[in-house]
Amino acid sequence: MALPDSSSRRNSLIPSFIYSSSSKTLPLHQMLNSGAASSPPATLDGGSRGLMVPSPSEPRKIEMYSPAFYAACTAGGILSCGLTHMAVTPLDLVKCNMQIDPAKYKSISSGFGVLLKEQGFRGFFRGWVPTLLGYSAQGACKFGFYEFFKKYYSDIAGPEYASKYKTLIYLAGSASAEVIADVALCPFEAVKVRVQTQPGFARGLGDGLPKFVKSEGTLGLYKGIVPLWGRQIPYTMMKFASFETIVELLYKHAIPTPKNECSKSLQLGVSFAGGYVAGVFCAIVSHPADNLVSFLNNAKGATVGDAVKKLGLWGLFTRGLPLRIVMIGTLTGAQWGIYDAFKVFVGLPTTGGPAPAAAPALGASELAKA
Repeated sequence: MALPDSSSRRNSLIPSFIYSSSSKTLPLHQMLNSGAASSPPATLDGGSRGLMVPSPSEPRKIEMYSPAFYAACTAGGILSCGLTHMAVTPLDLVKCNMQIDPAKYKSISSGFGVLLKEQGFRGFFRGWVPTLLGYSAQGACKFGFYEFFKKYYSDIAGPEYASKYKTLIYLAGSASAEVIADVALCPFEAVKVRVQTQPGFARGLGDGLPKFVKSEGTLGLYKGIVPLWGRQIPYTMMKFASFETIVELLYKHAIPTPKNECSKSLQLGVSFAGGYVAGVFCAIVSHPADNLVSFLNNAKGATVGDAVKKLGLWGLFTRGLPLRIVMIGTLTGAQWGIYDAFKVFVGLPTTGGPAPAAAPALGASELAKA
């Protein structure tokens, strides 16, 4: 007589209804009190509040605006900002050197040629460690606090005004988040710029940070905080507000299918497209302050006045701008793609979408009935 295999013997000892394909869960006490293991109870919707045993096939769902939700958004921000900024380190390296020494780094192509000739292929990734750590910390605060402040300001405004003035809420929420995020980024950015624009200063963060502190003092790490706010706050306000608006317009005018009926791949494509267009606007708005940050962190004792005198107003707005548009557009599109992909992975909806329809006003007869 053929014996059943071990897996079938184990499965025969487990009541079949415990791991049913139903999306519902079963109170534990009902399983213990069940008379026959082979016959499932008539309903799984009992009103008991006993311990629930979820099926292994059930997806874990995160409640919106719960601590787990904000933790997931923070983790998504770490991945989206840290990885993307590290990936474009070569572009950032050329951009910073074009801003600091335009006579030597005259264009994008010649800049890459100079770096390759003087520092070799490894020179393209100089400063990748402070870039990874700094922008991971910034991304955690940027996305995590944005979701928090967006909800916080919406609750203060109330449903009607939150819908009517949603763009102002996007702007206020992103600005509040970026103030905090830049405090986390600033020390890493200071070391990164010094390592990238002064060959021989240090190999990376490990030896560069002590040298910087010894030269400039601990407060010197935050010498560029005001220009950094001047660069990053307008950038982030544009990044989030324009992204939310672009995505809403795409779902409203370009995609005939409602968002909740679109495939996840299509939704992530919308996130990337909206992020790329938003990134172009971000680069233009924040570029003058980006030139200031590079100048101040490169030259010891330099001031904003020194930067304006040397670069000129036209130089502040245009030097390195084409490269930064390419870099920031790609960067921002990839960031929104990674961020929303992580949210989908953990069971959350993608960011943005059509604005909720306004509730119809109740007439006198309906109010009387209510």
